[in-house]
Order: sequence, then structure tokens, then C-alpha cells
Amino acid sequence: MRLEPLANASPGRVLGVTLAALGLAFVLVGAVFVAYGQNPLEVYRLMLSGTLLDAKGWQEILRRSIPLLLIGVGLTLAFRTQFYNIGAEGQLLLGAVLAAGVALFLPLPAPLSLPAMALAGALGGALWCGLAAWLRLRFSVNEILSTLMLNYVAQSLVIFLINGPWRGKDVRGYIYSDRFAEYQQIPVWAGSSVHWPTLLLGVLLALVLQFVLFRTTLGFRMRIVGENPGAARYLGIAQGRVLLLLALITGGMAGLAGVGEIAGIHHRLIEPSQLSSGYGFTAIIVAWLARGHPALVLLTAPLMGLVLAGGDLLKVSLNMPFRIVDIFSGVILFCLIGSELFLRYRVRWGR
Repeated sequence: MRLEPLANASPGRVLGVTLAALGLAFVLVGAVFVAYGQNPLEVYRLMLSGTLLDAKGWQEILRRSIPLLLIGVGLTLAFRTQFYNIGAEGQLLLGAVLAAGVALFLPLPAPLSLPAMALAGALGGALWCGLAAWLRLRFSVNEILSTLMLNYVAQSLVIFLINGPWRGKDVRGYIYSDRFAEYQQIPVWAGSSVHWPTLLLGVLLALVLQFVLFRTTLGFRMRIVGENPGAARYLGIAQGRVLLLLALITGGMAGLAGVGEIAGIHHRLIEPSQLSSGYGFTAIIVAWLARGHPALVLLTAPLMGLVLAGGDLLKVSLNMPFRIVDIFSGVILFCLIGSELFLRYRVRWGR
């Protein structure tokens, strides 16, 4: 047996390898269910019947998919350009902080308040990610480390604010800020927590950025910087500017996800673990599954939304551990990374 390098993996091969990686991941997670004393087929049946075959389950999938869609589209662009942003969790939190600051302390006319919150949230996420990009360009700091560490800084900032200067007047038990005014809340579908304007924005941005990436000069520069930095230098493309722009876009979209969560669901700034539920990390899988195509996030985000919604169902129905979703996500990501070998090489048997 030997491995032969592949110049380019065909779309069929990419699809086959990705589906095989997902299948292996579900088999491995099934082994975890067996170790916990559960029949994996019964567990998966419960997940599907409680989500895809239930109206409330669909609403929960959509609610979970909204932040994954926004963050995943941005990360798809970033990974395509080899800017490995692992800090979307912190960028979501910074977006939520700046949006909450506008809602709580900036007196604006009612029609302008929500747009100003969205703008501030996008700016907060963009600046948080832009800081990591600047550190890479100026001091050659690895963005994987800087964005990861900035997540914890953002978490500490949120906890400090809601436990200190932004602490709500009616706090009982959990810490949080004051509630936003009604005109500062994003509309939702009746009887659900699906803030549909944010969902429509995510769909629109996925389609627009797909067009930008594959049909514009800017998109060509992004792809060249990611696929062949040497060729980008030869063509005179300013790689630093492209990377900084990508960082601002991906961070801004994560910031918008933060705005959606606080203005569409919670209506106040709350503790980081309740605000995000690890969306920034789960969106890495969403982006990886999309294989560099922002429009494909329209499929991969609901897939992971199904995993998150199904995981919550298992916690309640089967009394499974709180971290069962993390096991799901980790195994899927591990299998996807391992499958990259079969996209770069072909297995040949014999001499």
C-alpha cells in the first residue's frame, strides 16, 4: 500500500470523503452511547423524531442555526485565506457587549436604536478579530493562539461588566444587565425564539459572499492568497491588506451573531456560558464542512444545529451528561481533520 499525491480532489471525492468522515463520527459517538448504557440506534431515533419530526424541534434547530450560519460563513472565508480564526466565541461576546452598551447607555430614537446595536456589534467583533490579524502582520504572532486567548479575555470582560458597572437593578441569583427596551428587541416568529431578521441576514450574507469569493476581483485575491501565497506575491497582491479585511469580515459576522443572541433571545447581557453555548467553536465544524464555499454553510449550519438541538433533547430525555454535545462536536471535527489525508492523497494497493 502506498499514498500518491492528488493535484486536486474532485467534487465527488470531496463529498464522498466528507460523508464517510461524518459516518465514522456517528459510529464512534454511538460507541460512547453504548458505554453509557444506551442503544445508539434508539438514541439517534430519539434525536431525529424529537427534532425533524416535531414542529418545536424545527424551531430549535433554526434558533441554533442562526449564530452558526453567521459565524460559519465568516470562518469559511477566513479558512479559505489561511487565516485560522479560532476566536469567534470571543468576537461574538464582544459584539454582544458593544450592542448592549448602545442599548443600555446610548439614548437614540427608537427607529435608530436596533440598527445602531447591530452596527456596534459588528464593529466590536471586527475589532476583536482585527487585533489578532494586526498581531500576526506586525509581530508574526500565530493567530490560532491569539484568537484563542482573546476568547478568555472577552469572557472575563462580560463577567466583569454584568457583575460590576452594568449589573442589573433586579438581579436575583444569576448575574445580568438590565433588560432592553421593547424597541431594542429583534422580532421573532410567533411562539418561538427564532429571530427571523437575523436568519434572513445570514442567508443573504452567505449568498453575497459566495458571489464575492468566486465572481469578483477581491474574491480572486482572497483565493490566491490562501491557495498560493507565492503567486500572490508575484502578482503584487497586498497580502496583509487581504488578511486584515478577512479578519474584519469574519469578526464582524461573529459580532452580528452576538447581537442576534442578546437582542433576539435574551434581551439583556448575560453570562458568557448562557449567551453563546459554544457557538464560536461549533461554527468551526460548520465552516470545515463547507469546504471553502460560503453558500454551503446554508446546509452545514442546520446540520450542526440539529446536533445541538438533539443533544439538548438527550440531556433531558435520557439524563445524559451536559457535555454530550461537546463529545459530538469534537469527534466530528477529529474525523473531518483526519479525512483531509484522503483529499490530498490516493491510496494505491500493491507495489
